[in-house]
Amino acid sequence: MPLFRRSLPGTIAAFALTAAWTALAGQAVAREFRAADTQAEDYPTVQALRYMGKLVAERSHGEYMIRVFHSNQLGEEKETIEQTRVGAIDLNRTNVAPIGSFVPSVNVLALPFLFRSNDHLNKVLDGPIGKEILASFEPYGFVGLAFFDSGARSVYNSVRPIRSLADMKGLRIRVQQSPLMVSMIKALGAEPVELPYGQVRTGLATKLIDGAENNWPSYVTTDHYKYAGNYTLTEHTMSPEVLVMSKKAWDSLPPTGQAMFREAAQEASLFMRKKWKELEDSSRQQAEAAGISIITEFDRKPFEAAMADVHKQALLDPVMSDLLKRIRDVH
Repeated sequence: MPLFRRSLPGTIAAFALTAAWTALAGQAVAREFRAADTQAEDYPTVQALRYMGKLVAERSHGEYMIRVFHSNQLGEEKETIEQTRVGAIDLNRTNVAPIGSFVPSVNVLALPFLFRSNDHLNKVLDGPIGKEILASFEPYGFVGLAFFDSGARSVYNSVRPIRSLADMKGLRIRVQQSPLMVSMIKALGAEPVELPYGQVRTGLATKLIDGAENNWPSYVTTDHYKYAGNYTLTEHTMSPEVLVMSKKAWDSLPPTGQAMFREAAQEASLFMRKKWKELEDSSRQQAEAAGISIITEFDRKPFEAAMADVHKQALLDPVMSDLLKRIRDVH
């Protein structure tokens, strides 16, 4: 005779509990990936990251989730790039200029007066050259997933309208934390000031800097236009944004997961392109309504000629030289 006897209700309850634990054990626990973006919550790049997160969550049936940290929550671009490289951040949207300090070949996309138009840029990024550049990230701790639009960058300042190269002389212009951007502004006769993006508004307000260079949305959404009312359409660079993934996070995914993330990133890029055009148009309209001085006619040729040494330096690197020639040949 057994030492104890389990009642029927107790036996049923035990079986139910065992079944519940078995079911839970069979379910995949959702894994969260941290994504960094320095822009504000409603900016197109942030919206694109959230769109990517939606696609990944749906296609993985909730196994993978992307949590987006916007507005410098995880640090400025230089800091988040370093954190991504070591695996502390999983995904990062950044401009190609600052990440060029880690991935040399990407610097070609930030070269001044390289792209003839936005159509030329898109043909390069959407074609074999773009894929090749994305693939070049891996030896440096990143996986290049997709390019995002960033429009054309132009110079703005609070001192005077810039209509000639001489008007640049002596101006303290904020640049991204990038040796290439420092060289570019020096070549134009101005004084480059490396400053994190999130500190530019304060720099303009306190006169630490006279101006900066950026696209229409960044100029307006950050209120830079309220402190620097002279915007010259130099359109000196069309350097895109790039979405990278930590190599550490990438290697932790199975091949199916890697394919899922890459495909979702490419779809998010197309989603962002449409959002970007809408914001670019509305930002310029807002700046015009505020009465800023927009200089569309200026002597461009001396600006382009001043970049000769910057381009010459790029040609010294065999990889950069090859990419530069091939980009110029795209029609």
